[in-house]
Amino acid sequence: MKIPTTLKHKPVIVSENYEQVDGRVAGNTDAKGLSLGLAQWNDRGKVDISAKVWRYTGEKWSRQSEELPLHRVLDLSILIARSIAHFREGYRYENFYDPENPVIDRIGLQGDAMTVAVCTDNDKINEDIKLFGQALSDDDELIGERLRTLSSVLKELGY
Repeated sequence: MKIPTTLKHKPVIVSENYEQVDGRVAGNTDAKGLSLGLAQWNDRGKVDISAKVWRYTGEKWSRQSEELPLHRVLDLSILIARSIAHFREGYRYENFYDPENPVIDRIGLQGDAMTVAVCTDNDKINEDIKLFGQALSDDDELIGERLRTLSSVLKELGY
C-alpha cells in the first residue's frame, strides 16, 4: 500500500511494507508504513524532519497515525535501551525497583539530563512493573534483533 503524499507530512524516505515486520502483529496490523519526511508543523522558512507511523483502517488513513520529531524517536530509543538494562538487574529488588530510589538513571542531553525513573505515581506500579518486565522478556527476541541491527548501523556510521 502506498503512503499518501498529498497530506501535510511530506514523505521523503519510506518503508511501505512495515506491516510485514511490525513485531508480534506483523501481517495483522493497521501500521502499514513508516516515513521520514518534512514535518506537518513546518512554518514558512523553517523545515523540520519527522518520523511518521502510517495507520490504515482498511477504508482510510487513520487520524491515529503518529508523527514525531527525529530527536524524540531517538530519545524513545534511549529510554527503551535504558529500561532493558534496568530490567536485566531488576531481579535484585522485590518489585523490580528500589521504592526509596525510583530513579534509574539521568542521561546527559543538551546541557541537562533526561531522568529515567519508575513511575511511583502509578497506584498499581508493583503489578504493572512485573507485567512490563514479563512483556520485555517475552519480546526479547524481537527487541534484541532490532537493537542489534541498530547497533550495527550506528557502528557503520561511526557511533
